[in-house]
Amino acid sequence: MTATLLPLLVAVPLLTAGALVVVGERRRAHTATLVAVLSATFVAAVALAVHFGSGAAPLATGVGQWPVGIAIPFAADALTAIMLAITSLLSLASVAFAVASDRASTRYFAPLMLVLIAGVNGALLTADLFNLFVFVEVMLVPSYGLFVLAGPGAASLRQVAGARLYVVVNLLTSTIFLIGVAFVYGTAGSVNLADLAGAAQEDSRVALAVAVCLIALGIKAAVVPVHGWIARAYPATSPAITALFSGLHTKVAIYAIVRIYAVVFDGDTRYLWVGAVVFGVTMLVGAVAAAGASTLRESLTFSMVSGIGTILLGMALFTQAGLAAAIFYLVHHMIVKTSLFLSTGAIEVRYGTGVLGRVTGLAKREPVLAAAFLVAALSLAGLPPFSGFVAKVALVWASLDAGQGLIAALIIVASLVTLVAMLRIWAALFWSTPPGPDLEPVAGTPGTPSGGRVALAPASSTRTRVRAALAAPAVVLAALTVVLGLAAEPLLALSQTAATGLLDTSAYVEAVSTP
Repeated sequence: MTATLLPLLVAVPLLTAGALVVVGERRRAHTATLVAVLSATFVAAVALAVHFGSGAAPLATGVGQWPVGIAIPFAADALTAIMLAITSLLSLASVAFAVASDRASTRYFAPLMLVLIAGVNGALLTADLFNLFVFVEVMLVPSYGLFVLAGPGAASLRQVAGARLYVVVNLLTSTIFLIGVAFVYGTAGSVNLADLAGAAQEDSRVALAVAVCLIALGIKAAVVPVHGWIARAYPATSPAITALFSGLHTKVAIYAIVRIYAVVFDGDTRYLWVGAVVFGVTMLVGAVAAAGASTLRESLTFSMVSGIGTILLGMALFTQAGLAAAIFYLVHHMIVKTSLFLSTGAIEVRYGTGVLGRVTGLAKREPVLAAAFLVAALSLAGLPPFSGFVAKVALVWASLDAGQGLIAALIIVASLVTLVAMLRIWAALFWSTPPGPDLEPVAGTPGTPSGGRVALAPASSTRTRVRAALAAPAVVLAALTVVLGLAAEPLLALSQTAATGLLDTSAYVEAVSTP
């Protein structure tokens, strides 16, 4: 792929979304088009990853060929390629689940998804703080629609409260981020990353202005102490959208935090201790909260917060080994968390409840889903032979190599607490014996996560109750974590390349400044 093609990763989804709105309500055509665009994005991202994996320099272009500072800059390197590939893959898995659970039936689902993907791709590709704000907003606007349109049927008070919280928090953080961008422009005279390279080291005013942007991104990423909103908002929509948001929104924020710090602060070690403290607390608080949550999605959302802390803690080491391990962990975490959200989401869709203890003994009735959940859960906790083991061992060794034994110890402690949280879900949902005969939901049972007991009737057999199409996305992603655990070298090598680009941003800056 050449640099001039990078804007197509934004333009094609946007134009296709408009075309689908004009075409009208043709569900199969919408779904096929959506899958085709996401698949094309994934193929393009893999091509970029292969390109950068061979040692090629970053690619950059300016839309309209305007001068630097005026043109909308698009740039890509190994880290960008990794993020584009994994976000498009997880979007495909979430769309497949939404179709199987009948949450993709509205005429606006595919257009909204395409606009969301355009925003994600733009946020990952842009090299300008103001355009980052624009693309994040492009992500958020369709997300509000997806939150409601693909939600779990008639809105309850809990769902309305969750949607309201989601909108308010994101509008607030977007405002804070825009204020930060204005401060950056006022102090540095530019918001282009090439112009801002190393500026925070030279001018404390620029450092303070950029810090405002980083705080806003920290809220979006659900970093402690501004993390509580995510566990109340994400479970309020459908499982497909929860899984989608977990793989896109917080991870784009993480990407932006790392990219901005690497370029603008040039990895300045004077401020890294702040990140180490905040991210370490995030990792531990998220793990403990996950172990005490009462519903499936709340527990998984809190463990996602813990994972975010782990990723950023590795980034805060800002060494070759630490950055590479954190990037590998980022990919692993996105895959595993989406698999967990989708496997438990399939049970929630089929059995009508997400409250721990409402439905039990499913290991016999749902052996495939049980296996997918167990694999993803053990990988999340860092057990071999899964990708989580490789990722956490790499993070521990990187911490020890950097002389940060306390960070290594915190990672191990958080892993043990995460294992307890996952085993708690496994025991309550799959392993415990139901109080009566083998049961299945009665047709039309209005099960909800917030109240009442799901009406059940004796099952006529022990065959799998969740349809294969509903279970397939979680199973495929669980299988992928096994593959990454047993064959980790290609991704580790690409992560090393991406880490090198973050430690030495000169090639990225040069590409952006001379597109």
